[in-house]
Amino acid sequence: MSEQDVFSIAWPRVDVVGGGRFPVHRIYCIGQNYAAHAREMGNDPDREQPVWFTKVADAVVPATAAGTATTVAYPPRTRNLHHEIELVVALSGGGRDLTPAEARDTVFGYAVGIDLTRRDLQSEARKAGRPWDTAKSFEQAAPLSAIRPVAEVGHPEAGRIWLSVNGELRQEGDIADLIWRVPEALAELSTLFTLSPGDLLFTGTPAGVGAVRPGDRLAGGIDGIGDRRHRRRLNSRLTLPARGMYGPSIVSEFTRVPRRPRRLPARQRSPPRPMRSSTR
Repeated sequence: MSEQDVFSIAWPRVDVVGGGRFPVHRIYCIGQNYAAHAREMGNDPDREQPVWFTKVADAVVPATAAGTATTVAYPPRTRNLHHEIELVVALSGGGRDLTPAEARDTVFGYAVGIDLTRRDLQSEARKAGRPWDTAKSFEQAAPLSAIRPVAEVGHPEAGRIWLSVNGELRQEGDIADLIWRVPEALAELSTLFTLSPGDLLFTGTPAGVGAVRPGDRLAGGIDGIGDRRHRRRLNSRLTLPARGMYGPSIVSEFTRVPRRPRRLPARQRSPPRPMRSSTR
């Protein structure tokens, strides 16, 4: 009996600055990890157990190290898509019940990502006391810059994190203000899951999250890590912006996925209207 796969799947991979590609295994996310963002979401920022959620691995929209254009589709079933810029941790090691020091040793590198969120779906789920997977985990929900290895950037513990929309600053903070720092967050996560090479951790977003609309232009980054630049124009390829102080940049084209017209059963269809002539 054949042991071959019945079909092949292309696993997502992210470029590494300096060469190579990082295969993505799982995407973990920690919510409300900045006090100011916790407050704007109506919650107590006092340090408690982290709020964890996940995204499917193919939610990643990888940038190239050169920053060539990518395409991000506006997701269906939402009228309130929000941006959340975050420090992202990429793992090359793993384990269970790790100490913070052991967890830090599993880190391969760091990147800049955007946690795209269907906020209206999340709000509805919260009010009903239901999970909000559909708000966070969907196709192309995790645009990600190329990864900078630890050998190049070390383990950043401070640095401005920011995002602007159409040139207006929306989000700004410092990764030094993380409630759960990276080694502590990874150690805590390892008590729930076995961490593995290829895992990503989105570490939370500062205050100022807001809606993204057609035609908006987004730019953001973290000092010393990299930056992400997004332009949202329908059916338009984009040029690569100049390299900035934050390292290689990425441009993304945001398009709205056309909806397939829903065909009603014959009994629900309206009769055709007579054509009216016009003398204008």
